[in-house]
Amino acid sequence: MASIDEKAATRPPLAAAILVTSIPLFMATLDNLVVVFALPVIKVRLGGSAESMQWVVNAYTLAYAGMLLTAAALGDRLGRRRLFALGILVFTAASATSALAPNTAMLITSRVVQGLGAAAIMPLSLTLLASAVKPSLRPLAIGIWGAVNGIGIALGPLVSGAVVNGLSWQWIFWLNVPLGMLVLPFMWRTLRESHGPDKALDPLGLVLVSGGVFAMLWAIIHSDSRGWSSAQTLVPLIGGSALVGVFLAWQARARTPLMPLRLFRNRSFSAINFSTIAFSFGLFGSVFLLSQFFQVVDHYSPLESGVDTMPWTMVPMITAPLSSVLMGKLGPRVIVSSGLALLAGGLAWVALTIGTSVPYSTLVPPFVIAGAGLGMVLAPTAIVVIMGVPDADHGKASGVNNTLREMGTALGIAVLSAVFAAQGSYASGESFVDGLRPALWVGAAVVGFGALWALALPGARTASQHLADEAAALAAEEPVLDSSVR
Repeated sequence: MASIDEKAATRPPLAAAILVTSIPLFMATLDNLVVVFALPVIKVRLGGSAESMQWVVNAYTLAYAGMLLTAAALGDRLGRRRLFALGILVFTAASATSALAPNTAMLITSRVVQGLGAAAIMPLSLTLLASAVKPSLRPLAIGIWGAVNGIGIALGPLVSGAVVNGLSWQWIFWLNVPLGMLVLPFMWRTLRESHGPDKALDPLGLVLVSGGVFAMLWAIIHSDSRGWSSAQTLVPLIGGSALVGVFLAWQARARTPLMPLRLFRNRSFSAINFSTIAFSFGLFGSVFLLSQFFQVVDHYSPLESGVDTMPWTMVPMITAPLSSVLMGKLGPRVIVSSGLALLAGGLAWVALTIGTSVPYSTLVPPFVIAGAGLGMVLAPTAIVVIMGVPDADHGKASGVNNTLREMGTALGIAVLSAVFAAQGSYASGESFVDGLRPALWVGAAVVGFGALWALALPGARTASQHLADEAAALAAEEPVLDSSVR
């Protein structure tokens, strides 16, 4: 039996592990949002149609969400570090081809490939980080990881606005290239290889879940323009739901399931995933409309709009790591439910005060409250997703959570946009606010519902006991690494 010191020697320094897993996460998160504000300029430069501009955004989302579970499963079989490196390489190369795209068709194709790379980055970054640090340091490490995720969300409008105002639109993609090239060799030397217990693939499960998620997201994304009752929406929505249903039935029988249904017997895993859907629905649906408020009503530039949202978007840099550290004392139930309640309260406050002549100072307090709530949910959610789940299932658990988050995001944008369209329009500032206000109320209500779901999460005693059990297991195990460790 090896000593604890020998086992500790197999783990990289904490800062290095956080750095090599968080930078790729930042790239993938940033590119999920940064393109939106550059679309008007891209449309002029490449001469695309309004529909093609929607595909510049949706191509990334569909490829990313549709392949999350598949990427996590392939990482378990082929090697998590190996697939993570491949994801970084694919994402970086696709960023370069996006910047060089001479037309919208090439840009959309590159965005699909970018989404495939991001699908490998997102779940495996958490899995590799969790295995690289000892359990006692996981809350801090994942807290910083979650803060980086929040920074990616926060800087999307800001970076896009700065690029559009000062540089060519291609720089929103060129920014990824040096980051990817620098982090890839450093990551390879820092992280150790790991595999899941299942060596065989589940090809039927891969086809069913990828096709089902893709079809459902296709329907949700296009429901705003085609209507919920149209055949173009209902056929892929029903077909995708059927495929997901068949997938779940198959997972109950498969020898090496892509998504073990036993994960959902864990009450905290089920509760955090339901809360994640509500969180992403209300947050991103509201942010999608609020990000346009300053441009439509106040006629601000994209950069000015991004600066004005900073009281909301930068607060998670503080609250995300802090809430992760405090979760061991207060428990995920208190942290996550309070964070969702603050986010819901912030959205409701904005809905109460928003108007065409509202002073900006009036919006700062609810923005700060909503931002604090956002940070209190992001990082603790990542910790709870893998809490009580065997190490071998971390990749699958993260893939499930990220897939559901993307589904909630797409559904939130579609539904809140429909609420907005039913009550308002872009014709004038007054009309925009008339639609924005009820949409924010719906977003706040759904996030509030998520706060109620979060009450089913474990308390402080259970969380502390889990961390203690993990530390004890780590001290007792032998430091057996994969034969593929370099």
